[in-house]
Amino acid sequence: MKKLKKSTIIPLALLIYLAVMSYMGLSYYYAGDYLYYFGIIGVTLIIIIILHFLIKKREKIREEREKDIKK
Repeated sequence: MKKLKKSTIIPLALLIYLAVMSYMGLSYYYAGDYLYYFGIIGVTLIIIIILHFLIKKREKIREEREKDIKK
């Protein structure tokens, strides 16, 4: 079985958390605060995507260092 990497697990967990928080914040959507509701979701998605790529880059650097040590 293939092991899931942190660059997949952490953003996935944050996306699930975002989905729950979006559901809990539906009252802002129903109240007509569309910009606020979707703005928060959008900013959070951008942060999660950036986090994914930063963790992926860190994992790649770590793998390269491990290869150099083994040589």
